[in-house]
Amino acid sequence: MSKPLKQIHLAAHFPGVNNTTVWSDPAAGSHIEFSSFAHFARTAERAKFDFLFLAEGLRLREQGGKIYDLDVVGRPDTFTVLAALAAVTDRLGLTGTINSTFNEPYEVARQFASLDHLSGGRSAWNVVTSWDAFTGENFRRGGFLPKEERYARAEEFLATAGELFDSWHGDEIVADPETGVFLRDAKAGAFVHQGQQFDIHGRFDVPRSPQGRPVIFQAGDSEEGREFAASDADAIFSRHASWDDGRAFYRDVKARLAKYGRRDDQLLILPAATFVLGDTDAEAEDLAREVRRQQVSGATAIKHLEFVWNRDLSSYDPEGPLPDIDPDTGEDHIARGRAQVRMYRDPLATAREWRELAAANNWSIRDLVIHTGNRQTFVGSPATVAKTINEFVQGDVSDGFILVPHITPGGLDPFADKVVPLLQEQGVFRTDYEGTTLRDHLGLDHPDVARHGRVAS
Repeated sequence: MSKPLKQIHLAAHFPGVNNTTVWSDPAAGSHIEFSSFAHFARTAERAKFDFLFLAEGLRLREQGGKIYDLDVVGRPDTFTVLAALAAVTDRLGLTGTINSTFNEPYEVARQFASLDHLSGGRSAWNVVTSWDAFTGENFRRGGFLPKEERYARAEEFLATAGELFDSWHGDEIVADPETGVFLRDAKAGAFVHQGQQFDIHGRFDVPRSPQGRPVIFQAGDSEEGREFAASDADAIFSRHASWDDGRAFYRDVKARLAKYGRRDDQLLILPAATFVLGDTDAEAEDLAREVRRQQVSGATAIKHLEFVWNRDLSSYDPEGPLPDIDPDTGEDHIARGRAQVRMYRDPLATAREWRELAAANNWSIRDLVIHTGNRQTFVGSPATVAKTINEFVQGDVSDGFILVPHITPGGLDPFADKVVPLLQEQGVFRTDYEGTTLRDHLGLDHPDVARHGRVAS
């Protein structure tokens, strides 16, 4: 007996502060004007995607003490953008990354519950922590929390937010004009939380929202992060989009669900994925090479090399050889607040490896950065990309993908117009929404009132 076809989940990631986005392309638009967000969201909804995803940046990035202006910099507040998008969409889920290190449970729970009401049950929260003191300088606590304290705060933050969501059960509002009774329970919204991180009590002032709680996303990849995902998350924003890594990650996390009394379909694994489409596979490959060169200009290549070397390399020619000096392994880093810095735990070893690659392939600095950086996940004609995505999902590499186009806001349009119809023809992607909430789109159960959560990286 053959295995039934899985339905593919698709989402759209409006690129944030990164060099996935080619802001210098004539087709690129603003990352601040609302029209860009509206166009992107409407395209995703027209294609019947599950949700739109917004990342978060809490400080402009710097390099050498100056704003790093080679990427798109800055972005309006996440909640403001998502609330505005709720007014111009009807079914599309609205997912925001909100930090647990520098916010408070009451304010975040209130904002998500409000968004869920305004959108008719379409909100989702990607729970993250902040790892660097550089970002912390923008906030009243200053600095940052050590790793163990950061995760302890995050775990209790999510649990506390859950208690606030659950302080309303959903049946308290009577609003009977005959008797004049508005609330059945005069204690609705009452909460008391006493813990190591938070000691709060009072009344939560937003009645239970359509989804009960927002959908909870998790984006960590550590052992602790995988356990959190298995125990409490609804979906994972994964970085494992290749066949081998994706299948290994998928099997590992799904295998952890049973001990928490959960089914495989109660946790979705959704890697981020980039794409380049062409009329033919060969044309798409040519376009993909061109896009990678757009993403890594000469100036960008030098700045990227500085992540590893931790030195000012502005005097080097990006079309020339790698520096013969070794990286500076001091603790003060030239690229403060850059997540990429954490990718290179041993800069001396990375420098040796890169020199060997450059010598063997006769690569310049720019060539090296292009070839060692991320490549597009899906490259080909619409038919090839649709076939590959379906193979990945049916092969349990993922439950779907969160697509990140390199052009904003119009970069999603070709996928919506050319790839989605092919997936629909194969019977593996919806032709219309069957429900109204994001939980409906994702096939998730309505949350149990007693559920509590944890978070990790």
